[in-house]
Amino acid sequence: MAETLLLDGESLTAEQLHRAAGSTGLELEFAADALARLRHARAVVERALQRGDPVYGLNTGLGARVGETLPRQALADFSYRTLRGRAHAGGAPLPAGQVRAAMIVRLNTLLRGAAGASPAVADHLRACLGEGLTPVIGETASIGAGDLCWGATMGLALIGEGGMQDAAGHHKPATEALAEAGLEPLRLAPRDGLALANHASFSGALAALGVAEAAQLVAAVQISTALAMEGFRANLSPLDPAILAARPQPGQARAAGQLAGLLAGGALNRPGAARRLQDPLSLRNAVQVQGAVLATLDFARSAAEAEINGASDNPIVVLKSDEIRSAGAYHTPLLTVVMEALSRALAQMAVSQLARCAKLLSARYTDLPLFLARPGPNSNGFAPVMKVAEALTAEILHQSQPVPLWPSVNADGTEDLLTNAPLAAKALLALLRRGRCLTAIELLISAQAVELRGLGDDLAPSLTTVLKRLRSVVAPLDEDRPMGAEIERLAAMIAEGQFTLPGERL
Repeated sequence: MAETLLLDGESLTAEQLHRAAGSTGLELEFAADALARLRHARAVVERALQRGDPVYGLNTGLGARVGETLPRQALADFSYRTLRGRAHAGGAPLPAGQVRAAMIVRLNTLLRGAAGASPAVADHLRACLGEGLTPVIGETASIGAGDLCWGATMGLALIGEGGMQDAAGHHKPATEALAEAGLEPLRLAPRDGLALANHASFSGALAALGVAEAAQLVAAVQISTALAMEGFRANLSPLDPAILAARPQPGQARAAGQLAGLLAGGALNRPGAARRLQDPLSLRNAVQVQGAVLATLDFARSAAEAEINGASDNPIVVLKSDEIRSAGAYHTPLLTVVMEALSRALAQMAVSQLARCAKLLSARYTDLPLFLARPGPNSNGFAPVMKVAEALTAEILHQSQPVPLWPSVNADGTEDLLTNAPLAAKALLALLRRGRCLTAIELLISAQAVELRGLGDDLAPSLTTVLKRLRSVVAPLDEDRPMGAEIERLAAMIAEGQFTLPGERL
């Protein structure tokens, strides 16, 4: 059954976008007031055309050629030339889900009414999304000062001149894909070419997808941490709200509450259950590490969701005054800042996970068999898997580095700034793929520790459910076997949102 998503230009969430981007049969509805804004803004554009007011990209040249005035009879053709002259995205195709996310974001932001695009543009985007048609767009194009070349390459497909992927995943010429779906190529009016090209919808979409996937990951890490605490028989005093109140850093009380909820009802909460007075830092400071991720995620979410519900156009139609005014809304420095901050917070979490895994494999710390190997000569336990865990951590740390910045050399010096927000967002998404695999390893190691400990009914009920789900797809490590596919299987379950906190839906 197709999912229905109501777009109003104001309330799209990162999670809604993430789910919708994965659907190839998406039904989109427009809120009535959003449609009214779209039509109002187009009427403002039409009146400016009638009066002959100079409006950037409507009847003037672009970039360094802003001083040139275009003849009225050339304005519709200029929309086509705007796309053809900027559809330069290259490299391997962006994943279809990322392109679909950008299409949804551009559609949602058109509904704010600031772009002044023809309603036909919104209708065509909705029709393509409903038929599962996705423009084929190269991964390299944007420096984050607007996603001009990405947007133009998307627009080229919509007018039937680029490439498209159909609902079955086949790449073909856009005219062919549109015809097979019963759609005509989009016919552009004045201003429509720039409205399709000049915006930050790709940067915003990638950032929002990163936020949604990071939320999934941190929930899974909270689960793997709680399971590790059970297997280690950790001291739970660092979760005490009274202790945390002595230094109320953002996020840590929520992280502690989530861990306490996962551990509720288990024997580890009983006096004397902990084996040590003070545990290694990777256990004792999980609240601080994961709390920092939650706080940073809040910051990143606010920026990403503002972007996917905001107008990143230039110029902008101001509906209150019926004016069209130049703006800098396409520039995305905050997205770069929050993507980098979230990546660094996740890198600290990954290092903590690696340390926890190492402690669970150490007999002198756990009083369990070395490397959590079953008795006998048939297994070296998880010792070799730690090489994969360290390789994943190295990649995560590498991908968490800041993106480069420099004064841009575009448009003969007029466009002299960039943000590289897409690069920061793509690095975050790549980091998250590794983070899911690392978390899968922590889940496997923690589950083995719990079972070797023989906890039985002493295990917290919510973690008993997690353990049953995990063991339904991956057996205990009784003897050596290849585990790469099993790690990937668990990572895919994390990506699907199957490891969620009690009472929460991601």
